Amino acid sequence: MEKKLNLNIATSITDFEEYMKEFAIQRVIYRVIFRGKGLEFDSYRQYTPDDDAGDIDWKASVKANQTLIKQYIEERDLKIMFLIDVSDNMLFGSTEKLKCEYAAELCSALGHLILNYGDNIGFMLFSEKITAQALPKKGMRQFDNFIAELSNPDNYGGPSDVERKLNFFLDYLDKSINAVILVSDFINIKETALAAFNLFSNKFETMAIMIRDPLDKEMPKLKGEIVIQDPNTKKQLIIDPSILRKSYERNALEHEQMVKKILNEAGIDFLDLTTDKRFAPSLSEFLKGRVEKRKYITSSQ
Repeated sequence: MEKKLNLNIATSITDFEEYMKEFAIQRVIYRVIFRGKGLEFDSYRQYTPDDDAGDIDWKASVKANQTLIKQYIEERDLKIMFLIDVSDNMLFGSTEKLKCEYAAELCSALGHLILNYGDNIGFMLFSEKITAQALPKKGMRQFDNFIAELSNPDNYGGPSDVERKLNFFLDYLDKSINAVILVSDFINIKETALAAFNLFSNKFETMAIMIRDPLDKEMPKLKGEIVIQDPNTKKQLIIDPSILRKSYERNALEHEQMVKKILNEAGIDFLDLTTDKRFAPSLSEFLKGRVEKRKYITSSQ
């Protein structure tokens, strides 16, 4: 790939945090976003006007004949791990940003948010091997290290095998990890990956962010023939876009729906992004949606 990535980290962070302010994300709400598998129920207490009505446990309230909300033992120093696909297929782009550049800016903005709340981030950049990694830590030194590795072009490239890497991460990652953020285009995912995603979701609170280029979904409207190349095998093929467009777009849609079905069945929250649109509005809405869903689950238990 090119020797320099086209990254604008500062602008991405500012843009994202402005949207988070719009949703009035306070620390208690932030904790709901990244609650993790290990948050321990403590007891019930009486609802007060200062509490969020979404936290009311209606079943317990009916039994006690008073309005109750659940209290949890708050986990300190959450450990959140970024697993970022940096394989060959992430080096593609028909817009201002390659998929890997878009992913780097998104992860830096989300990582900055987490560190600002005093929690820990770790990361693994992976293709068929781990190209860079760091255990979860807090502080701006960790953020600088994160940005340095995301900005290093030597960390990018290689075949993609997300399913195999998930099985590796299952054994490699410590159970103390509270949440995992998996970022990839999931281009090479097959239906057999469901088992790996199920195991992963059962062990870790998991969010998946799929980043694709518009050309991953639609073939360009060009006249004449073009040459395409498989990023893994390097095999080239001459095609006529006007002839293959419909079947290409149908296959792309079917694959995308298959990935979403797998993640849904595995109980993994999923966000679909394309590089021609700013990620800040969609990512903020996605996190807000996690908050609302968790409030509903808590109040319904």
